[in-house]
Formats: sequence, structure tokens, C-alpha cells
Amino acid sequence: MNKELLEAMEVLEKEKNISKDTLIEAIENSLLTACKNHFGKADNVRVTVNPNTCDFAVYAEKAVVETVEDDCLEMSLADARMLNPKYDIGDMVQIPLDSKKFGRIATQNAKNVILQKIREEERKALYNEYYMKEKDVMTGVVQRYLGRNVSINLGRVDAILNESEQVKGETFRPTERVKVYVIEVKDTPKGPRVSVSRTHPDLVKRLFESEVAEVRDGTVEIKAIAREAGSRTKIAVKSNDSNVDPVGACVGLNGSRVNSIVSELKGEKIDIINWDDNPAYLIENALSPAKVICVVADEEEREAQVIVPDYQLSLAIGKEGQNARLAARLTGFKIDIKSETQAREMGLFEQMGLQYGDTPAETYEEEPEEPESYQEYEENYQEDGSEQ
Repeated sequence: MNKELLEAMEVLEKEKNISKDTLIEAIENSLLTACKNHFGKADNVRVTVNPNTCDFAVYAEKAVVETVEDDCLEMSLADARMLNPKYDIGDMVQIPLDSKKFGRIATQNAKNVILQKIREEERKALYNEYYMKEKDVMTGVVQRYLGRNVSINLGRVDAILNESEQVKGETFRPTERVKVYVIEVKDTPKGPRVSVSRTHPDLVKRLFESEVAEVRDGTVEIKAIAREAGSRTKIAVKSNDSNVDPVGACVGLNGSRVNSIVSELKGEKIDIINWDDNPAYLIENALSPAKVICVVADEEEREAQVIVPDYQLSLAIGKEGQNARLAARLTGFKIDIKSETQAREMGLFEQMGLQYGDTPAETYEEEPEEPESYQEYEENYQEDGSEQ
């Protein structure tokens, strides 16, 4: 038994994740290469390796002929019968070769073949390991800045956080631990190249999956996400269990679940709304925290007309149009928001077939509504979960 070779294979299999069969194949190829360098050809050379003991044998197959024309491939009948009297013309004789007698150059080439195969398999195993984590969240350690890009160590490889994938205004310190979303893993001659992001909307989704058990097991489903990284995110959630409140599950007791995600995103605001298959109700929820008088949605044109109370117009549109913009992305509708006064002047109520008359907008905010975001949830409910 070749104990040293067996132990070396076991170490490589454990530490480098390279299978023993691959290493045996590399040894066989290296010995064939050594034979070719030593004898000039190796077409008739065969190598056998016992996977259990790692004992190996090298032999050359020669044909028994009357007249020898090539010593490497043929042997005379007399020489064959010296090995075994039963041999006859046309038989194949296996001649053992002593690999220890190979020259220095042949041995060095064989060594290089094995090392090259180990490097290739190590790179392949590393690529497969990180390819399985593509489209997922990983925790990394900030290494250093490379110009405006950031190098982040993910364990066995360093990932690149490009400037375009960084949140505006976000800075990193060396050795700081951050969560990143793995966008893509490419196989290169120098090893896997991993691209990560801090701005991708799915980063928020994966964080909710890791933080909220109901999202992880499918009880609560995240139907849509709209994000402006570093500023605000809106997510629409739906419960597949009538006994589970999707917004409450994502918010957690006293906002514990969503606050941990907000902390990871360096204070980015998150609005959690209820998903509704009716686009009008969905748009109304998406414009939260603004109150809405009415919504008329055209599913074919993917357009919606929204009327809000006069004093809610700026809140519905949001700072620099952010609230309306995120609502449009979340729902997939082009949203046109008008105040109640504008709607009356333009005759929109009549066009919509509504008869609101002179009813003041305040009438429509008296109806109780479910909290549409974790901020409203915290305002409306006490620590024990009961309504204030």
C-alpha cells in the first residue's frame, strides 16, 4: 500500500474539495506523459492505479512478431517465450516499466501535469461553490478600496463591489462586515470572479427571507419590490394563510424584524404594504402613507388616474416625486395623481361616473385603515400589539 500517496489524496480531497477519482486520473495522465518523454511515444503504455491502496503499475503492450521493426511496439517471438513459453506470433505481451528509472525531465513534466490538474480542479470546485450562491446574500469583510470600487472578502474569494452597485453616500471601513447580493459569478483562468451589489432590489427580499420565518417558509409571499437604494423601498406582501397578517409578520414585535433590516441598509426607509389582485386597491396601498379618494385603473393600457385630497397631494407625490415613482414601479402602472380641486375643475369625477358633489375630502379619511408601513404600524399599536 502506498500510504503517503493515499494520505496526500485524502488531504487534497478534504481541503481542496477535489475528488480522489480526479487525482487518480491526473496521476495516470502524468505517468503517460513521463513515458512519452522517456521513450518518445506512449501509445502502447497503460497505467493502472488501485483507488483503495493507491498502488500503481505502468506497463507497455508489445505485439509478438517474427521481425521486429519498432522496439517500442514490438518484440520477437524468442524474447516473448523467455517471459512465457505459451506466447505465439500475434499475441500481446505486457512488459512492466519501472517509473523510478524515468529521467529528471520526464519526472518534472509528470509533476507539472499533476499540479496543473490540481489547480484546474481547485478552480472548478471554487467556481461551483460560489456559483451556487449566485442571486443570494452573503456576508463579507471589507478589504480595501480599488479606486472607487471596493474589494470584499467572501471567504475563499474576493468579490468586487463596483461604484455603480454602491449606495450613494455609503462608505466602508476596512474589516467592516457587510451583507451583499451576489449578482454574477464568472469562471476565469485566475479563478471565479464574483460581482456583488448593495443596490439590487433582491437584496431587500433576501434580507426579509433571512429575518422573517413566514417569508422563508412561504406563508408570506413578497409579490413586488420597488427600491431607490439608500433612500426608500416599497414592498408588497401577500399572506397564503388567512390567520397570518403579512404586514405584521414582516414588521415584527415593536418593529424588531424590519428594524434589523433597516439597520443593515444604513437607515433606508422601508414601506410594507398589502398586495391586492385588484390593481386599483393595489395602487391605493402603494401610495401609502397618502390617503386616496379614488383610483380608476386601465389594465390594458397599464395606466391609472388617482384623486387625493388637496392637502394629501404633496404627500402622495413625495419628495421629488419619489413616493409616486416607487408606487408606479411597484404596481407596473403609469400613475397620474390629481388633487380633489384639480379633479373637479377638470371634470374627472363626472368622467369617472362618480357623484362626490361638494363632499369635503375629510370625509374619506375617517374610515379606519390598516397600517400600510411599519412606521404607521408602530404609531397605531402599543407594545403589546393592542390598538391604541
